[in-house]
Amino acid sequence: MNEFTVIFLIFLALGVVLQIWLALRHQTYVRSHQDVVPSAFAEKISLQEHQKAATYTLTKVSFGQKMLIVEILLLLLWTLGGGLDILDRALRTLQWTELWTGVAVILSFGLLSSLIDLPANIYSTFRIEARFGFNRITPRLFIIDLFKEMILGLVIGIPFLALVLWLMAYAGELWWLYVWLVWMGFSLIMMWLFPTVIAPLFNKFQPIEDQELKERIEGLLQRNGFASKGIFVMDGSKRSSHGNAYFTGFGSNKRIVFFDTLLKGLNVDEIEAVLAHEVGHFKNKHIQKRILSISILSLASLALLGWLMQQNWFFHGLGISTPSTYMALLLFSLALPIFTFFFSPIMAWFSRRHEFEADDFAAKQANPLMLIQALVKLYKDNASTLTPDPLYSAFYDSHPPAPVRIAHLSSKL
Repeated sequence: MNEFTVIFLIFLALGVVLQIWLALRHQTYVRSHQDVVPSAFAEKISLQEHQKAATYTLTKVSFGQKMLIVEILLLLLWTLGGGLDILDRALRTLQWTELWTGVAVILSFGLLSSLIDLPANIYSTFRIEARFGFNRITPRLFIIDLFKEMILGLVIGIPFLALVLWLMAYAGELWWLYVWLVWMGFSLIMMWLFPTVIAPLFNKFQPIEDQELKERIEGLLQRNGFASKGIFVMDGSKRSSHGNAYFTGFGSNKRIVFFDTLLKGLNVDEIEAVLAHEVGHFKNKHIQKRILSISILSLASLALLGWLMQQNWFFHGLGISTPSTYMALLLFSLALPIFTFFFSPIMAWFSRRHEFEADDFAAKQANPLMLIQALVKLYKDNASTLTPDPLYSAFYDSHPPAPVRIAHLSSKL
């Protein structure tokens, strides 16, 4: 056992212990507050609805703990247990070129991982989500989605993966810089294509028909210089009763999308307030800031990978007998989250800060009371807990906890 194996196992153990401890804290906190609705929500959310949200949260967290143990065991089997090494040696017997062997190994790993995860996805969808009345997807549509995702992944993934592995092998010492440029370009292209090419493969998008709502939205967008390719309603209800709204696309190919479930639950004023929050992200350049931060982190990660793939201890420390560019990429993608989990509160803090800024903007563009009402309805309809453990929330929540967010907006009234 080399030193890197020891370091890997130490960070893995610390991360697992921390995640289990946070989950237990969260469960205890939610249970201790499930019998009383927080005063800020008492008039709009019943005790029964509050307790449903608590039970839903506890169920998901409990299931998540079990899946965490399974994921850690699988990670150890793939790495130190020799699973990846066995897969690599088996595919090397085909005597393909190094590049196409690498593509085959990574795709095979992805396919096997998806098959292993499939029972958990089925249980989560057809047992947990169905138990609480959220699941709308049929087994037939579930299977169709799986095949679409697989085909799409192969069509897009094979050429991209082949290009990355070719650059890693033949572009010289600065391959990581060229891969970074390709990765960022690929990401921007996918963002641009998503609303008109990829998303319609899974959902139907219809132009919004409510004329009053359309005029209100267009007025809000014009006031803030936001140009889009249209306002659409997505048939989210055929998969789930959860509601949402989002901007999608990039540059001139932006769209505004509302789940049909959201439109059924909110009035025109509330929808305008929700959209004003989303426009707040645009006006505060949160998307650009997020792209910039991702680009910097990805560049640093690839530079680190460029160094690690030259170190035999990196491969041997994670159970690989024959070093290769593709195995370096695969090992790095598996090992990196073990170390970066401890930085989660920093990333979550920045995300929550952006949410507060977007709320502040929305409070100036629309009635903040309407945004409060919309959020409360969404919390209720989505069975979101109103009483998350603060420390757990600091690690996992990209949005401020419900009481904190509502208090912040209430101060704008």
